[in-house]
Amino acid sequence: MHAGRIPVAEFAGGFDLQATVESGQTYVWDRPDGEMFADGLAWGGDAWYHTVLPATEAATNEPEVLRCRLVGDALEWEASTPDAPDHLRRLLRLDDDLDAIVEATPDLPLLERAYERYGGMRLVEDPSFASLISFICSAQMRVARIHGMQMRLAREFGDVVTFDGDTYHAFPTPDQLADATEAELRDCSLGYRAPYVERTAEMVAAGEAHPDEARDLPYEEARDDLTQFVGVGDKVADCVLLFALDFLEAVPLDTWIQTAIEEHYPDCDRGNYADTSRAIREQFGGEYAGYAQTYVFLFLRTQRSG
Repeated sequence: MHAGRIPVAEFAGGFDLQATVESGQTYVWDRPDGEMFADGLAWGGDAWYHTVLPATEAATNEPEVLRCRLVGDALEWEASTPDAPDHLRRLLRLDDDLDAIVEATPDLPLLERAYERYGGMRLVEDPSFASLISFICSAQMRVARIHGMQMRLAREFGDVVTFDGDTYHAFPTPDQLADATEAELRDCSLGYRAPYVERTAEMVAAGEAHPDEARDLPYEEARDDLTQFVGVGDKVADCVLLFALDFLEAVPLDTWIQTAIEEHYPDCDRGNYADTSRAIREQFGGEYAGYAQTYVFLFLRTQRSG
């Protein structure tokens, strides 16, 4: 086992691990105490979190387990790889300068309250296929149920990884999900989303398309490119762009952002997704609008829904 500590002082703008991985932007992290996304859970504390890095992103070409917790002035980590610090910096965007990002976004009362409440929350950079499947499953679902679906998919179809005496499950590869039947996917509580997941996995496994291909396109072209996947509309595409493909300007127009527009920025409602998206991105400052969106999403969801 490999282990170490990274001083929080190295992270410009601080770091809040729980707010980052329990904010609704990632569903491939879990906590061993079973309290992930639990209603009424107190924020803060020193809970352990873990994820399994896909073989395609691991130096060993085998899935690698990463565990970490925030204790005092350091991020403690344990992993099956000595490369864990580099992986954590990428997956949790620890090198982002949050002070500069907050400074670059407009002085809006709603944003200021969200920054004050969840300062140190960072965006994630999830593996793109896992992010794509997660957000295909997200329609009309609470975050805890979305997370539960992804954990079931990992247990049923992903590779089994043993680390430090514990068993973990990697998120399924495109081939593994493509081999699953619609009935098997429905048994994982996917409901009507099952055929969308099945067909999208088949597209990636067969080489028809891959979400990573959107990475080098201009933003709105990248969003359009992702909608080729079955079950992916503009909002899901924006989620994948923001939380997996490094498009920090993306603003997914989910329920909570629509609420923010209605109550705080009504002039941004232009009657269609593309124009409303442009307007709220400008309202939130453009380049880092996705950061602003995620802070607002977490603030409104936790303040109003418990």
